[in-house]
Amino acid sequence: MISSQPTTAAPHVGAPVIAYIGLGSNLQEPQQQIALARTRILDHPEISEVAFSSLYHSPPMGPQDQPDYCNAVLAIYTLLPAIALLDFLQSIENQQGRVRQAQRWVARTLDLDILLYADQKIQLPRLTIPHPGMAERAFVLYPLYEIAPDLSIPELGELSQLLNHCPLNGLQRI
Repeated sequence: MISSQPTTAAPHVGAPVIAYIGLGSNLQEPQQQIALARTRILDHPEISEVAFSSLYHSPPMGPQDQPDYCNAVLAIYTLLPAIALLDFLQSIENQQGRVRQAQRWVARTLDLDILLYADQKIQLPRLTIPHPGMAERAFVLYPLYEIAPDLSIPELGELSQLLNHCPLNGLQRI
């Protein structure tokens, strides 16, 4: 059962939880950026891979004067609390040359987003789960569906139903 109270703790201390991570890049060899990020994520001793989607090619959100993106979704088991996972993912982004800017949706070497963390709803200044806007983003929903077609997303519903309302918008499997 999903708690309506914000939380950062794993559902059961010491028990691994499943989390879904969105990966995206549109600078400096995007496919290589994603492959390297996947390797770095899985190098963590408290993370193991459950599934990895195909790579997808998508037009950019926001400003259109930037290269297209390469996207994927990685499902993991982790012992890390959600905020610790966020910190770890942001350290990987930094290692791979991510430059944070005030403007949203600009070109980047790497973007790693926690899409889902178990069945939890988390609302913190630095982290919102389920990831905001994921229900409208083909580059998230289609790769997610590829690896978890029976997934139900807290407060959003069945993934298969979300896909019915989310056009491809130029998304192509690589």
